[in-house]
Amino acid sequence: MKAGFVEKLIGRLGKIGPEEVQNYFLRLAQEKGFLETVFNSIQEGIIVTDSKGRITYLNDAACQLFGLEAEDSLGKRLDERVRGLDWNALSREGAVSRDMEIFYPTNRFINFYSVPLVIERQDSVAGDAVPGPRSASTATGERVGHAIILRDITESRRTEQQTMESERLNALTLLAAGVAHEIGNPLNSLNIHLQLIEREARKLDGAKGAELQESVEVARAEINRLDSIITQFLRAIRPTRPQLRPENINTIVEEAVRFFALEIKDRDIVVEQELRSDLPLLELDRDQMKQAFYNVIKNSFEAMKSRGILRIRTDLDESHVIVRFTDTGGGISAENLSRVFEPYFTTKTSGTGLGLLIVRRIVREHGGELSIESSEGKGLTLTIRLPHIDRRVRMLEAGDSSSKLSES
Repeated sequence: MKAGFVEKLIGRLGKIGPEEVQNYFLRLAQEKGFLETVFNSIQEGIIVTDSKGRITYLNDAACQLFGLEAEDSLGKRLDERVRGLDWNALSREGAVSRDMEIFYPTNRFINFYSVPLVIERQDSVAGDAVPGPRSASTATGERVGHAIILRDITESRRTEQQTMESERLNALTLLAAGVAHEIGNPLNSLNIHLQLIEREARKLDGAKGAELQESVEVARAEINRLDSIITQFLRAIRPTRPQLRPENINTIVEEAVRFFALEIKDRDIVVEQELRSDLPLLELDRDQMKQAFYNVIKNSFEAMKSRGILRIRTDLDESHVIVRFTDTGGGISAENLSRVFEPYFTTKTSGTGLGLLIVRRIVREHGGELSIESSEGKGLTLTIRLPHIDRRVRMLEAGDSSSKLSES
């Protein structure tokens, strides 16, 4: 390998006069500044640590990915600045490539590639000077640290997840018609026969007639529950085109809350509404959006004990109207949070696992976005973002690196 400037400098240390030292240091500073400029201009995060895992260098991209400040992080252990990173396990291995999910400052997927840095020791008789650090893939010797490259793979992971989700929903759609037919018809038949049994039960006197009537009511309630599950299943996966009209989102929120008025009173729940008055009208299917709000509010009530608090807030930014629901329930663990949109996944004993799937389908069909933030024991916040009716394009500022208009 051709020797670099540093290697040449080391080889000439005994021959350098005092007057040359300053020039060499200036050149080293220039090279260091040049390299830092290059590293800060690339999108991948770069972190260098010493042998004990203390950060000796990190570029701007790494700071942005992990929400770090360079000055506060230098000299600190990497696993102290990035919580949940098992540095001891990683440092015992050679080159390591892992995908990781981070939740701060934003939820992202990162490819974490780490390679040890070693100093290649050479015998003074066999070689010249002692070269600087090399990656473990090219040299062996004393391990002096690690070089880490961080690549944001959020988009590719989300695309992969959406593809898998689409395949699952397509399979469910093919199954839905058969399920509705095979289960729906027997349920109707059972309901008819229960009506006949009920008529006969009314003819009986005393405890026996009352007992039979009670059994009929239990059976009918279970039939209705099964019918409800089938109905929700079909709503969750059946594509339906929204009938869009200009609507006031605050009015739909208020109507959804009024629907639960009796339950709010019975469970002594407090619903705080902070509805921004200057919101623009949105192109919405009123019934579908109300159904989405029903499901969100119902989930919040089921997650809270009596005297819980549900805060509903509407707001506005440059491109979207925001509807945010925050409850004081038990929250969801990080592990379960990644599964909340899976069909039939639920943490509730009586839940169907279809409510949030229906909400996300409705929001997506309106061109909106849905996000959930939660931690176990600290409640949950669900945010719906819906595009403005009057924003179709965004003009780019001069010098914007993007070359096309973006639709809201």
